[in-house]
Amino acid sequence: MKITIIGAGNMGGATALGLARYGKGISLTVTAAHERTLEKYKASGMEASLDNRSAAEGADLVILGVKPWIAGAILEEIRPALAGKVLCSMAAGIPDGDLLAMVEGSGVKAVYTVIPNLAIEVGESMTYVHRIRGDAETDALVMDLFDTVGKTRLADGKQLHAGMILASCGTAFAMRYFRAATEGGVQLGLYPKDALEAVLQTVKGAADLLEARGTHPEQEVDRVTTPGGITIRGLNAMEEAGFTNAVIRGLSL
Repeated sequence: MKITIIGAGNMGGATALGLARYGKGISLTVTAAHERTLEKYKASGMEASLDNRSAAEGADLVILGVKPWIAGAILEEIRPALAGKVLCSMAAGIPDGDLLAMVEGSGVKAVYTVIPNLAIEVGESMTYVHRIRGDAETDALVMDLFDTVGKTRLADGKQLHAGMILASCGTAFAMRYFRAATEGGVQLGLYPKDALEAVLQTVKGAADLLEARGTHPEQEVDRVTTPGGITIRGLNAMEEAGFTNAVIRGLSL
């Protein structure tokens, strides 16, 4: 399958690098506004182009990786190249009807909003796929593609918004926890590099444990919380500072 990614910014670029490493049976073309942006993609063996329309013409599936406020202009530019193709827009926040209006008359085969996160670059994205126009066959095509770079869920509009906040914005929230825990480790006496290593391995191990055991997080909390011990004192101090409420409020804004 031939895939073109229009826009090699943060998310488009991460998607290109992830698909290049983990995608199966695909060839990739990436576009950008400046030649220097494309150098690392060329070095990874991808085709690279400054011509969005020409790049889209040669694709079976087009991924729109640009910011929402320029999506309309880019889609107008590539509209003649969309006939018979599957379009996956990563431009978050564009209503379904508006996106369809942008490609009206193009003959596009199917249209999706797709929200991955930056971990797509290392094959570990949590990606939400929302069908705007398509069928079971195109659903499977898109899901199978993004399953190669993490986990994928088909979502309605409400679920898409929730998934974007929890999984895409959630990457930044997780990074802030890593930073805070690392600073705490330094305060306890570890060097910053060693503290970060401990935080990353601990979080990775906790996630793997939950996935392997299929338990609720609080069950694992109970297993490590000794009456009168350090863990329960730490948990209570975090809750006194509003930990759980702060997380929920951050997700709900």
